[in-house]
Amino acid sequence: MSLSLPVCLTAVKQSLFLLTTKITTGGNRHWQRAEASGRKTDSLEVEMTSYVLLALLSGPSMPGFGLDYSTAIVRWLAQQQNPYGGFASTQDTVVALQALAKYGAATFSPEGASAVSVSSAGGLNMEFTVNQNNRLLYQEEQLNEVPGDYNIKAQGKSCVFVQIAMHYNIPPPPDFSTFNISTETLGKCDGTKKSLIVSVDVRYNGRREETNMVIINVKLLSGFVLDKSSLRPLKNDPTVKRVDLEEGHVIIYLDGLKQKETKTYSLAIEEDVPVRNLKPAVVKVYDYYQTSDEAVSEYSSPCAESDEINEV
Repeated sequence: MSLSLPVCLTAVKQSLFLLTTKITTGGNRHWQRAEASGRKTDSLEVEMTSYVLLALLSGPSMPGFGLDYSTAIVRWLAQQQNPYGGFASTQDTVVALQALAKYGAATFSPEGASAVSVSSAGGLNMEFTVNQNNRLLYQEEQLNEVPGDYNIKAQGKSCVFVQIAMHYNIPPPPDFSTFNISTETLGKCDGTKKSLIVSVDVRYNGRREETNMVIINVKLLSGFVLDKSSLRPLKNDPTVKRVDLEEGHVIIYLDGLKQKETKTYSLAIEEDVPVRNLKPAVVKVYDYYQTSDEAVSEYSSPCAESDEINEV
């Protein structure tokens, strides 16, 4: 577990027409989609809330919507940040950081300093100092008492962001998934180089009529490369928005999937370098804006079994 202290807070931005859908709890304020599952904050909620904050900070000030109102939004956004300063996806991270930066500019003061002390019953006693010379410096210390009770105390006059991050493993999710994904592999195993056709079936089982943008991430088997001619049918498929190749992965972007709709996508891969004891490769599908909606499958080379038989 680690305690990090990047100096001074950020801000968020959203649209005022969404004000009637805000959620206010515990001094925090954010906006939620009507169809949100409530299980986990998704990227769209972060992005919407960020746009609201940007709108509040970009236009003329209005009664009741001053910095105090914005601070409650910033407090919620800060709680959604991961230990690396980002959020769940690239898009919500870009918008949220833009909004947080605008809030930081609105609350900036050329003066002020603070001391943040962290103590525990186990004898820990450390102090962070934030002043105008180091206000952009990221400060971090390890907290070795897990579990442990920690007290954080701040003194001074400045804007400071304190975050405690704990990494741990959790049991696998229940069998039900918003998505179903399955794979089938056909192989041509004779000859000097093996070639495979990998078919991926994806189905949406969620409550919404249609998903947001969906990502299918197909990892290639070790020692195999993509037959790029198999991309033509994919790129001509009207349901496929885009296809990217990234270091042994094929990333397929879909505009969305309708409820109970099943789609099949196929790729051709061929052996480039023989690999012994070939392990399965993972295929993952997830909602781009609600990454908790996901499913994972894997596929193997049918040629690997015949190779093992021949070796015996």
